[in-house]
Amino acid sequence: MGKDGFCAWFSARSLWCETMKPNVLIGVVASALAALGLYTAAVRDGESTLPPNPPPRLEAHFIDVGQGDSMLAKLPDGRAMLIDAGPGSAADKVVGYLREQNVGKIDILIATHPHEDHIGGMDEVVREFEIGEIYMPKVSANTKAFESLLTEIRDKGLTVGSAKGGMVLPGGGGVSIEFFAPNGERYAELNNHSAVTKITYGDTAFLLTGDAENLSETEMLGAGYALAADVLKVGHHGSNTSTAPAFLRAVSPRVAVISVGQGNSYRHPAPDTLQNLENDGVSVYRTDELGTIVIYSDGENIRVGN
Repeated sequence: MGKDGFCAWFSARSLWCETMKPNVLIGVVASALAALGLYTAAVRDGESTLPPNPPPRLEAHFIDVGQGDSMLAKLPDGRAMLIDAGPGSAADKVVGYLREQNVGKIDILIATHPHEDHIGGMDEVVREFEIGEIYMPKVSANTKAFESLLTEIRDKGLTVGSAKGGMVLPGGGGVSIEFFAPNGERYAELNNHSAVTKITYGDTAFLLTGDAENLSETEMLGAGYALAADVLKVGHHGSNTSTAPAFLRAVSPRVAVISVGQGNSYRHPAPDTLQNLENDGVSVYRTDELGTIVIYSDGENIRVGN
C-alpha cells in the first residue's frame, strides 16, 4: 500500500499524512497490518515462514498481426524468443508490443518460412533490437520482404542458422526448444518448408507450426517426434490444408490458437479445421476474435490470460 492509499485508508487526510517519510510510513503500515492480524510473516528458529516465491513462468504471446503470424515467448530464464513478425503492415505494432513487454534483446529469432505475412515485419525487428541467434529454413524467395530481411541481417553482421527437423536449440531455465520440421530439402509448396518449433517447460509444451501443411505433418508423424503438446498454434491460419485428424490426435492439445485476420479473403479458418478441433474437445482461441492472446505456464499448468 502506497502513501496515498494509506492516507485514504484512514479517513483523515492530515498534515501528518502529507509529510510522512516513505520509510517511516512503511513501518507504520506494517505495524498496522500486524495489529489487524493481516501481517502473516512469522519467524521460527531463525527462518522465515513466508510463502516461497512463485516459480518462474513461461509466457507465450500470440500477437494480433491480422492475417499473419507472430509469437513472442518470454522464457523463464529471462530470454526472449520471437517466431515470425507478421506482415510489413504490422511491423510497427510488433516492435511496439515488444517494447511494451520490456524486450531489449531477442535472444532467439525464428523466421518459419519466407512468406510476407510471416516475415514482412522482421526487417524492422532486426533493425530495432539487439538480436542473438537467428534460424530460418534453407529456402529463399524472390520477394522484397525476404531481400529486405537479408539486408538487415547482413548490415548488422549477423549469421543465420538453418532450421531443420531434429535440431535442438540451447535450452536453459528448465526449457527445451526443438525443431520438428522441415524434414526435407525441396517442396513444391513453400509452406511445407515451415520451421515447426516445440517449446517444452516442465510438464507443459507448445507446438508452433508456422504454415506447415499435411505433407509436413505426415513427415513429422513418420519421424516419430514427441508431438504431444498442451498448446497448438494451428498451421496455416486454420486452413484445411493443415491440422489433419491424425496429426491433431498425435498432438492432442488442450488449447489451440489460430492467428488470423478479420474478414480475410482466404476464408480462414476453414470449417473443417474448426470441426476437427471441436470433435477433439480442443478449446480454440482466435486473434481475429480476441486480439493478442497470452498463455502462461508455470511448468505444471497452463493458463490463458491477456
